[in-house]
Amino acid sequence: MAKLKTPRGKLVRKFGENIFGNNKYDRLLNRKPYAAGQHGQARRRRLSNYGVQLHEKQKIKIMYGLLEKQFRSYFAKADQMKGETGTNLMKLLERRLDNVVYRLSFASSRPQARQMVNHAHFLVNDIKVNIPSYLVNPGDQIKVREKSKKLDVILDSVRLVKGDLDLPWLELDKAKLTGTFTDVPDREDMGVIVNEQLIVELYSK
Repeated sequence: MAKLKTPRGKLVRKFGENIFGNNKYDRLLNRKPYAAGQHGQARRRRLSNYGVQLHEKQKIKIMYGLLEKQFRSYFAKADQMKGETGTNLMKLLERRLDNVVYRLSFASSRPQARQMVNHAHFLVNDIKVNIPSYLVNPGDQIKVREKSKKLDVILDSVRLVKGDLDLPWLELDKAKLTGTFTDVPDREDMGVIVNEQLIVELYSK
C-alpha cells in the first residue's frame, strides 16, 4: 500500500467523507465537517474541471491504497475490457482480496485488511494467499486461517455485523469466519460514493 505521509484524519476532512471506512472518522467528520488547517473553515476556492477530476482520482487511490503506477495499470486493464471503462475499473478494485476481506467485515478498514492479508491470515479456496492485489473470482471462498480465528481484531469486527451483509455479491458465515464472493458486483451494489467517469475523462485528455 502507498505510504500515507498525511494523517488519515486530515485526508478524511479534505475529501469531506469517510474514505477509510473506520467509524472513528465518522465521529471526526461530525465534530469537524471542514478541511484541516488554519484556513480549513474558510470558503474553498472552486476547482477547475481538471482539479475536480484529479481530486476524484486521488480519493479513489487513497481509498484502495494504490500507488500511481498500480492505478494506471488497473485503468489500462479496465479500458481493454468490454463495457464502460469506469465501471470496469471499480469492479477490478472491488475484486482485490484486501477489499473483499474488508467488505466481509473481517477487518474494520481497507488498510487494516491489507495488513492482515500481508500477514497471511486468510485462505482463498483453502490456499494461503498473502497478496492484497489478488483478484477474487465468482465462487471463491475466503476464510480465516485456523490459527487466526482467535484474533480480537477479526472477532471484534465481525461482531459488529448485525444479520446478513447488505452486499448481495458476498455471503458471510460468521460462525465459521468464512465468506463467499458470489459474483462480480454491479456498480449500484458497491455502495462507493465516487465518480469514476471523471477519471475516464482525465485519462482521455
